[in-house]
Amino acid sequence: MPDPISDDQAVVVNVEGRGLVVIAGCAHSGIVNTVLRAQGITGVEEVWAVIGGFHLGRSTMEEITRTIAELKAIGPCLVMPTHCIGFAALHLLAQEMPDEFVVGAVGTRLAF
Repeated sequence: MPDPISDDQAVVVNVEGRGLVVIAGCAHSGIVNTVLRAQGITGVEEVWAVIGGFHLGRSTMEEITRTIAELKAIGPCLVMPTHCIGFAALHLLAQEMPDEFVVGAVGTRLAF
């Protein structure tokens, strides 16, 4: 579906001994594309965490399923979607990646 926002922003940090932490704004270009771009820019394959807006709220179940499969293939240790994910994607992501899934909410703290 057309997306009138022509740019995207994310913060990427390479945490020594863990890998990349990708913090997406709203991932208009796709959360998987955002992670792949981060890997390409940094040259680091290991992804420790994917956090932020996953932009799946209006996606079809096929798009959601494919996105989750691709996230699983990337293999992050932590996946924390926040805004714009949509309930269907949030629910399925929690089911498909229960060990990696963290509810992203105001006040959530991560200790590592």
